[in-house]
Amino acid sequence: MLHIVDDEEIIRDSLAWLARSRNIAATSYESGQALLSALETAAGFDADGECILLDVRMPGQSGVAMFNELKSKGLLRRRPVIFLTGHGDVPMAVDMLKNGAFDFFEKPFNDNQLMDRVLQALENSRASGAEDAVQNRLEALSVREKEVLDLILAGKMNKVIADELGISMRTVEVHRAHIFDKMNVKTAVELARLLK
Repeated sequence: MLHIVDDEEIIRDSLAWLARSRNIAATSYESGQALLSALETAAGFDADGECILLDVRMPGQSGVAMFNELKSKGLLRRRPVIFLTGHGDVPMAVDMLKNGAFDFFEKPFNDNQLMDRVLQALENSRASGAEDAVQNRLEALSVREKEVLDLILAGKMNKVIADELGISMRTVEVHRAHIFDKMNVKTAVELARLLK
């Protein structure tokens, strides 16, 4: 999902049309506050990835101030921001990139270059989401399951794991089954590939 934030309706409409022409779902907002409200009430993160196109200069709260507010609320996690500006300001662009912005485009911009960067940002967002899902699964493991997991990843057989941990082989098998279930894998090879 591409979130387009610009105070000019014609810009929002043209960017939304441009996104749709590249098969990118887009939603438009006339202000950063409208985006903030939408993100705070969203049911969850879009598994297809999210990206924010944010105009730098808007009445009321600027795009830079909105970026900082979204960042402080943790709403930019997995949501790369591409700034758009009609007023080129190299020091500001450098500051925003150092502060975590994905990119900075000056109007008028090349439509294809902008959409190519949006697609890259969406791909980064999806990849980050997949990493978070794996991390959440790892956090669901018990301390003992994590110990068994480490030994499985070291290529040790159930009997060796049992001996090293001082537990029965049957207990190792139970832990192994729970690990595979929680990590949503069927084999140790899949598990190793997931956690590489």
